[in-house]
Amino acid sequence: MRDDYLQQALKSIDDPNILVNVVSRRVKQLNNGTRALVQSLEKLSPTDIALREIIEGKISYELVEPPPDAAPASRR
Repeated sequence: MRDDYLQQALKSIDDPNILVNVVSRRVKQLNNGTRALVQSLEKLSPTDIALREIIEGKISYELVEPPPDAAPASRR
């Protein structure tokens, strides 16, 4: 993973935990054959492709709040 891509992506998604989740989900999609939304002359890893997609605004996220009447998950 390129550190410069990581630092730039953190400007778009400033919460590192959310960034990890977005990148992880996108890497799974790329590994399953989904086509990249960015082009590069150099060979990039799926992680770097996901970060570039975030940097270029091709990938974003939305936090979904659970409905107010939803029962809380129990802990074991």
